[in-house]
Amino acid sequence: MRIYFIATLCILVFTNCNSKKIAVVIDQRGTSNLLLVINPGKEFQTIHSFGASDCWTTKFTGKWNDEKKKNEIADLLFSTDNLPDGSPKGIGLSLWRINIGAGSYEQGAASGIYDEYRREECFLDADGKYDWRKEAGAQWFSQAAKKRGVKYLLGFTNSAPVQFTQNGFSYGLSNNNFSCKEDKYDDFANFLVEVCKHFKDTNTPFDYISPVNEPQWKWGEHPSQEGSGSTNEQTAKLIKMLGPKLQAADLTTKIAASEAAQINFLYEKNESHLGDQINEFFNPASFNYLGNVPNTEKLISYHSYFTTCPDSALFISRQSADEERKRIDPAVELWQSEFGVLGDICGKLNGGPRKTNIDYGLYVAKVMHADLAIANVSSFQWWLAINPYDYSDGLVYINAPDGSINPAKSKEDGIVSSSKQLWCMGNFSRFIRPGMKRVEASVSGSANNRIMVSAYKDNSSKQLVTVIINESENNAAMQLQTNSSADKNMVDCYTTSATQNMAHSMVAGNNIAITPMSVTTLVMKYE
Repeated sequence: MRIYFIATLCILVFTNCNSKKIAVVIDQRGTSNLLLVINPGKEFQTIHSFGASDCWTTKFTGKWNDEKKKNEIADLLFSTDNLPDGSPKGIGLSLWRINIGAGSYEQGAASGIYDEYRREECFLDADGKYDWRKEAGAQWFSQAAKKRGVKYLLGFTNSAPVQFTQNGFSYGLSNNNFSCKEDKYDDFANFLVEVCKHFKDTNTPFDYISPVNEPQWKWGEHPSQEGSGSTNEQTAKLIKMLGPKLQAADLTTKIAASEAAQINFLYEKNESHLGDQINEFFNPASFNYLGNVPNTEKLISYHSYFTTCPDSALFISRQSADEERKRIDPAVELWQSEFGVLGDICGKLNGGPRKTNIDYGLYVAKVMHADLAIANVSSFQWWLAINPYDYSDGLVYINAPDGSINPAKSKEDGIVSSSKQLWCMGNFSRFIRPGMKRVEASVSGSANNRIMVSAYKDNSSKQLVTVIINESENNAAMQLQTNSSADKNMVDCYTTSATQNMAHSMVAGNNIAITPMSVTTLVMKYE
């Protein structure tokens, strides 16, 4: 038997051809010994992707004259290459979300949206003519993503084009009803089909289209961005129109059903017919059933905001969503399609002002772990990939040329920097690739609440990836126990900590140190 090791973040995964389980002893200083057990024979969900959104910054950064800086941003987000020292160049996202604007940008200040970054261009004007030069910055980034091997592109809308809405604006109504005029649903669906055709013609075809985003909020009460409410019936009506049109146009683009604003809207009933969405959309007995609509994928998405603390709420809500999915239709996939550090996090963290330190990276890693290992999501997607604000919900950050945090001064040029949010997400996205399966992983011992572990395998390449999150301020020593000499081999390790960004190192399999407050990933190949 031979075992080959391939480095990947700071986690340790080993396999033995003669055993289904892999045991690793962890000695955490100040606590009892812990035992990590990986069981590649017990499989869970198949991983689809890790992604992020182009909102709202690419309209400007994608049009910067400095090609080197634009490519620096694209590399941080999309690249799967390594630097000369062996550390990853970027986090290797496998999905990219592209916002299909509704026309608030053309309306300017009259749009009612005060922040020009949050206004979006529309490909369709009031005269019914398409201008594919619009969203040039976003289209630059969609091309950059495909060039770097990003597998999936997803187009999403927050509102129908302003000429189709009831109030003539993109920010929705003061209630939860869909802002699109009743007689314009068909036009809105036709618009989405034309946009899909365009991106197909430019060799950046949409694999998915998401036509309704966070329909539970009353976007018109406090206009700050494009958005629209929608009841389940209104959402289903639009999708039932859109699916056959995509099919008739010979497009392979799949519809991703309504993206719930919070995870509880997937399984809790709501008197306004905004919740209970797994049952509403994927129970064949439901009036709003979407499982038989052409080009509609059996998946439903939620956003991880406002349900992440305390830890009990984080875990219970995700367990509830997974149980409801299994009860209604186990074939339905769950996606977590939007997340960032938002608002007050139980008094410990906050969206503002901007923080990019390891505390924030570890929080992101914990939420990712819960979504992947408890909710069993197959895709995890971030919100603001590129952030010019004094806020903590970005991956890549942009300051003004003078170094200040000033979005208005960052429109044409800026200083690019990364964050621990980026690199901790990369501990997952760079190494857990589309098609891998999550497998059983557990830690036993009194301190296991401070260490979280999940593991993933690729059946064809025989790679095994494990991601370990150490929230404690203590070191952890990890030792591989096998019946071969594999535990004495050198292993590639990638670590994100307060001072490291997916830093590469070579460590002995019988003496792997897990840094305090870190995320660690290890990928190995076995025969």
